[in-house]
Order: sequence, then structure tokens, then C-alpha cells
Amino acid sequence: MMLRNICRYQRQFGQVIWPFSFPQGQHVPSLSTHLQKAKYASGTTERKKFYENVSIAQGEGGLFEINLDKRKLKTPGGKLFTVPNEALAIAVATEWDAQKDTLKFYTMHLTTLCNTALDNPTQRTKEQMISAALKFLETDTICYRVEEPPGLVELQRNEWDPVMNWIEQRYNVVIGSSSNIMGPQIPEETKETFQQHLNSYNLWSMTGLEYVITQLKSLVLSFGLIDRHLSVEQAVVLSRLEEEYQIQRWGNVEWVHDYDMYELQARTAAGAMFVHLSSESTAVKRKILHD
Repeated sequence: MMLRNICRYQRQFGQVIWPFSFPQGQHVPSLSTHLQKAKYASGTTERKKFYENVSIAQGEGGLFEINLDKRKLKTPGGKLFTVPNEALAIAVATEWDAQKDTLKFYTMHLTTLCNTALDNPTQRTKEQMISAALKFLETDTICYRVEEPPGLVELQRNEWDPVMNWIEQRYNVVIGSSSNIMGPQIPEETKETFQQHLNSYNLWSMTGLEYVITQLKSLVLSFGLIDRHLSVEQAVVLSRLEEEYQIQRWGNVEWVHDYDMYELQARTAAGAMFVHLSSESTAVKRKILHD
């Protein structure tokens, strides 16, 4: 039942089917070697599949582990791969279970986010992550407005203003927008309000939120997505409004545009799911995904 719920949750955030393939990598026999070779955010890495069954188990301290056959999954840094709750464990295990003959790491966004949270390769603190997130507010995508052409001016006003009005009312803050290259002057009270809100996230959820913010180049759109005011599709389109306008006006190479859109949707959806699942709390002893 929980696995079905997780799958429905994945579809809610926009499941993406990848129609493209890339050159296959070489087979490496050991699990540790496989994972040491996998980069944290690889775009094209593939490896030959080396397991049959995927399961999860609750280990020490109530943390959940992922088992590939009878071997425990490890991070690229060599740590035991553990997640804080069953819901996230099932979601990650589903990524591994969905792989066919070849492991396509570039589709396993939840696994990548867990690796980042566990290994913390840049050794950043939660406070540093919050500070970086707040800096996006100063250069937020929807805070910068063009003065021409008139069609794009109107499009930005019609599509971005409702989101800006929503977040200002939702958090009782003032943000504003500007066509000046320096951007709007964000009041200190607004920054303090958002800082307090971001402090309510745990380290794992903050990792996911920062990932979403990086994809959308917008703290405002990311809050809209996490608060479920926007869907993944809406948030992605709003983050690419000028590009979409230019495409509608001048045309595009269709498959390239679609690929870029699907890729951004996949990453954004995974980040949003990671934020929510990192906040879940479950207590099931063991869940087998493969008989």
C-alpha cells in the first residue's frame, strides 16, 4: 500500500519518461566500485546493472537501508546509505528497482540527493545553505522584469504578478519587482521572515529545497511549489517564461526544447518530493519490493 502511495506521489510531482539513450559504460563487478564511480550529479553516467532484487530494511537508530540483493547500498563517499524514514527509503528503492539492464544514474535524482545529504561533499552547514538560498531572492527570476518588447512585458505581468502577490500575502512580506539591473531592494524584514521559515527545515529537507531553488533560479517559485500553490509544470514554465516567449515567437528545435523541459521537470519534481519525504516519519520494520 505504501509503495503505491509513493508511486502516486511521484506522479503528482510529474513523472518523466526518458526517451533518449546514451553510450553504455563498462561493467564494474563490485558494488563499492560501482558507487565510487558514480558522481553526485552525473548527467550521462551509465553502468551495467549488477543486481536482481531491491529491498529496504530498518537498521540501527531506526534508519532505513537499501539492499541490492544481499549487499547494502553505500554512498560515493563509502558511507552506508541510510535515510531517515520508510517513505523516502521506498522512493529511493523504487528508483533502483525501475532500472533495466543499464543503470542510468542521471534519472536517479532522489538517490543523488540522498548521497549529497549523507556525504555532504562540500562540507556545508545548514546556516550556509540558508544563506545561499536567501541570496537567490536578490536575483530571483520573477523579480526581474523587462521593459520591452510589450508582449513579454504583459506576459511577465500576467503570469508572475499573481505568484508574487500570493507569496507576499502568504508570508506577510514585501518583495516587489524591478526592471533595473540592480534588481529590487528587498527589505531586511522580508529576509528575516524567510530566514526564520528556512530554519524550520531539517538539513535533509534544506538540501532538497536548495536543489529546487537552483533548478528554478527562484526562491519565490520554489516556495510556491513546496507549498503546493504551483505544480511542477507551472513552476518550470514560469521559470522559463522569457525563453518560452521567444520560442513561441521565433520557433525552436522541437526535440531539444522538449528534452530540456522534461529534464528540468524531472529534477524539480525530485527535489520537491525529497523535501516532503525528508519530513515524513514512519516506523515499518522491513519492506520487500521484489519477491
